[in-house]
Amino acid sequence: MQTSTADQAESLIRATGARVTRQRITVLDFLLGQDKSLTHHEIQDRLSDEALDPVTLYRVLEWLTENELIHRIPGADQVWRFSAGAGQHSHEHAHFQCTKCEQVTCFTEVELPRKIKLPAGFESQEMDFLIKGTCPHCARKK
Repeated sequence: MQTSTADQAESLIRATGARVTRQRITVLDFLLGQDKSLTHHEIQDRLSDEALDPVTLYRVLEWLTENELIHRIPGADQVWRFSAGAGQHSHEHAHFQCTKCEQVTCFTEVELPRKIKLPAGFESQEMDFLIKGTCPHCARKK
């Protein structure tokens, strides 16, 4: 028997030991069903029927990020995008941002350099790897 993404979302939230709320389930369920990363505004627009105000959505996105149920992707345009599409993979994976449509895609299968030599006294905690170029959809429009 296959579970719905709403059931999956509730189960993932429940596993954190935190309070399960309708807003958390709604946002995580929505993001689990997406095949691309979305900005706060895109999520807000697409969930407009769910009566989530922008501040509540922001708090839910922050909570989901802190609890590693989704991840926040920094775009070259300084706009955060959110995705549950990478699943439970490490957040250290490559992202590709199209310079035409600005869509950001997670590349969990692209191998990243594991050792970067930093100057003495610096310690790496997280690495962002953003590749910029043209996505297949925009390349076909040429």
